[in-house]
Amino acid sequence: MDLAQKIVNKMIDGDAFSQWLGIEVLDIHTGFCKLQMKVRPEMLNGFNIAHGGISFSLADSALAFAANSDGIQSLSVETTISHTKKVMAGDILIAETEEISKNNKIASYNITIKNQNNKEVAHFKGRVFRTQRHWFSKKK
Repeated sequence: MDLAQKIVNKMIDGDAFSQWLGIEVLDIHTGFCKLQMKVRPEMLNGFNIAHGGISFSLADSALAFAANSDGIQSLSVETTISHTKKVMAGDILIAETEEISKNNKIASYNITIKNQNNKEVAHFKGRVFRTQRHWFSKKK
């Protein structure tokens, strides 16, 4: 198992909220993550569409997994989302990251969220602080 997969497995094991969302990891490697989830009826708001926090949370998890995939513990410091299409119960959401920039302290990512028809439903931007702490100790 490669480092990125090992880190994401550890993160998901301790992440009850991502588990509740029903997130599945479709692909993970250094700087990249692709996640999927199904929108359930209890995720709807008073307008009978998915609460904005659902797509935000999926994107936030994709950000976290991609940003930590190189072995350095990284924490979100700034995020924004634009909702472009309504999301309904039964929709399958797929979040895919794009690493924009990374240095020793900060990394930036764009996350596109599409539905099962490959239509964009949201666009998320996130920046993380890279702590310089490693997920796993380096063996000598």
